[in-house]
Amino acid sequence: MKAIRRFTVRPVLPDTLRPLADLAHNLRWSWHDPTRELFESVDPEGIRAADGDPVRALGAIGSGRLAALAADQDFLDRLRAAAEDLDRYLTEPRWYQEQPGEPPASVAYFSPEFGITAALPQYSGGLGILAGDHLKAASDLGVPLIGVGLLYRHGYFRQSLSRDGWQQEHYPVLDPGELPLTLLREPDGAPARITLALPGGRSLHAHVWIAQVGRVPLLLLDSDVEENAPGEREVTDRLYGGGSEHRLLQEMLLGIGGVRAVRTYCRLTGAPQPEVFHTNEGHAGFLGLERIRELGERPGPGGLGQGLDFDAALEAVRAGTVFTTHTPVAAGIDRFDRSLVARHFGEDGALPGVDTGRILALGDETPLGGEPGLFNMAAMGLRLARRANGVSTLHGCVSRAMFAGLWPGFDAEEIPLTSVTNGVHAPTWTAPEVARLRPDASDHELWELRRTLRERLVLDVRQRLRASWRQRGAAAAELGWTDGVLDPDVLTIGFARRVPSYKRLTLMLRDKDRLRSLLLHPERPVQLVVAGKAHPADDGGKKLVQELVRFADDPRVRHRIVFLPDYGMGMARGLYPGCDVWLNNPLRPLEACGTSGMKAALNGCLNLSVLDGWWDEWFEPDFGWAIPTADGAAALDEERRDDLEAAALYELIERRVAPRFYDRGPDGVPAGWTAMVRRTLADLGPRVLADRMVKEYVERLYAPAAAAHRALGPDAARSLAAWKARVRGAWPKVSVDHVEVGDDLQDAELGATPAVRVRVSLGELRPEDVEVQAVTGRVDADDRLLDPRIVVLKPAGGPDLEGRLPYAGALSLDRTGPFGCTVRVLPSHPLLDHPAEPGLVALPAETTGEGAGVLMR
Repeated sequence: MKAIRRFTVRPVLPDTLRPLADLAHNLRWSWHDPTRELFESVDPEGIRAADGDPVRALGAIGSGRLAALAADQDFLDRLRAAAEDLDRYLTEPRWYQEQPGEPPASVAYFSPEFGITAALPQYSGGLGILAGDHLKAASDLGVPLIGVGLLYRHGYFRQSLSRDGWQQEHYPVLDPGELPLTLLREPDGAPARITLALPGGRSLHAHVWIAQVGRVPLLLLDSDVEENAPGEREVTDRLYGGGSEHRLLQEMLLGIGGVRAVRTYCRLTGAPQPEVFHTNEGHAGFLGLERIRELGERPGPGGLGQGLDFDAALEAVRAGTVFTTHTPVAAGIDRFDRSLVARHFGEDGALPGVDTGRILALGDETPLGGEPGLFNMAAMGLRLARRANGVSTLHGCVSRAMFAGLWPGFDAEEIPLTSVTNGVHAPTWTAPEVARLRPDASDHELWELRRTLRERLVLDVRQRLRASWRQRGAAAAELGWTDGVLDPDVLTIGFARRVPSYKRLTLMLRDKDRLRSLLLHPERPVQLVVAGKAHPADDGGKKLVQELVRFADDPRVRHRIVFLPDYGMGMARGLYPGCDVWLNNPLRPLEACGTSGMKAALNGCLNLSVLDGWWDEWFEPDFGWAIPTADGAAALDEERRDDLEAAALYELIERRVAPRFYDRGPDGVPAGWTAMVRRTLADLGPRVLADRMVKEYVERLYAPAAAAHRALGPDAARSLAAWKARVRGAWPKVSVDHVEVGDDLQDAELGATPAVRVRVSLGELRPEDVEVQAVTGRVDADDRLLDPRIVVLKPAGGPDLEGRLPYAGALSLDRTGPFGCTVRVLPSHPLLDHPAEPGLVALPAETTGEGAGVLMR
């Protein structure tokens, strides 16, 4: 018989053991070794059976064991010390509390997935792991963050393999009662409820679960509640599942419902309302629409309404919003049919009173060369945020080019989209033995530690491989060969990530004979540990997994290469420390950042990667190796490109990586290799930390956004919106009519300061509405300005007979070679953060001749 209802019966802890429940329900244990060790001593077998989750382990512990612990004074002393340590962690001032000025009172961080711990499987890959590390680092630094996401009752899928290596998906049901979560409740004990109106008089209700991530509450909305109809109940069924309308409802619940959940949480707990809203990728972009709706309400006691019209509310919302994009390709952006969006945002939809036409305009992708019938979530996210960023320096460049259409008339380099390179949370991803390693450890000690970690990985791989083969239908009697899989003394290369085509899981198989020769080399063998999940709807990705699995099943090489199914945080924590080299071979520049190599580096694992994402930014020969990428005509031919880059990969492993690993001194230690490990730990490790990343967000994005939010009260928001409307209406009559640079530029010399004189027409605008600039610098063969510099020109008299205003200034010829200059007019207002923000620019009318500027060759 099967149960029709599942629930959890919790044990009643003796008073002296009550702190165990507090420690278990604060996810700090997931990165705090002393707390994990305490729970392991409670019930070693139970904690292993619960995959390290103390909530599940406590739920299964017997009364006899509880009584024994309650009488164990040594254990009670350790428990009290752990509880006091957690209390200090939660209450003492940290880095954020020491910051000057007035940093944000609170920041709301929205993401569709969060990878905090394997015990809370609400993530699919890098985006979620990054979000989890962001929350953990914010907690360690004392940043007053509130995380917002969805609680998926099936999480992401569990992966297994069929006998022939085809990926199979399983969706286990998650019971919130068995997870480290608490339900947000009203003062009368009733669950707090969030409600969204849906077309046709329907409603979508959700409860709010709280995962306490150190100091940071993570609010997870759950639609599996009895008040919902069956269809609405399944909105939060699984991560990245379902069709277009299902995804739209998920993103509406995340964005709109998420804001309402934050308001409810702050009302019930007294936490300060966020001054900054951070949208981690476009999935949560609807949060800006809900805030526009809030600001449009009439002011009232305890409310957030300010009676603003749409334009003024938009300005206020944009001021306090940060948008982070994680994708370098248009195909990675969520897009919905405009008619579907219009139906859900009409007068009987989720945001009554908010003009549907204005909402649709925010998601218009036609300036990006997109389709007029689609609503683009990234385009909306950028239009709703004053501050935006990519997640590595290279990705910032790619993103500026990708979204340049939203700022017509500006070079990609000028677009207000910066970058904050991702980081990883060291306490989560660093093996305890590496964390305890002394800086003055000898090469021998360092090498012995690397072997210990490698051996631990080998044993874990064998166990996982046997379990996988049993799932594939193999009998125990035919699995004796797994005892000899991998060797603790062989160079071990790891490759583990999601399996979209651009990450090229099977590039290593391009020349199978060449790979076999590397794996089976008589003096310098190599072994590979590979893992990864393809999206359930991606048959192409599943074929890549199957191709890799079939190669790894070959009896000739199966002791040297393994594919481990069901890659997740639990597996990763052993994989990164145990590998010697971390392989990454995406199509450049399609890897936005790629944080798995960062986690490997924290453990002294060297990187072997294409120069993409973070590796493009921080690669040095002492940290690993850069895989050359094809360029020119070869890059355009996919087959030729992959052949060339695979050959380069084989060559690096055979000629440089393996020889360095096996080049041993008289003491058996490879001095060259350990020197690279030491440099990686000492010099690269500090750069890749999530602490560094979160500090950058605070200083460069959150604090300025909070200041802009405070400056843009109701009156200022109305004034700025009115000014923008007036400027946009008058802009067609703004022009640059005449440009003069110097008297004689034929003999221009370094250090000269030729005068610039221009006449501009402003139409109905005033001089204080604009800034007139000379843009100057070296030029390329196509007369494009390189590394341009800006000189602000000043008014130089009254209007001429045609109403044109004179402006003047002086250039500085500080570089030799071909030089050029042009002039432009931009809107200017004290409340603008960036001159490109309004998306308006006036340039000389002609592309050549006197009006366009001057070339000095």
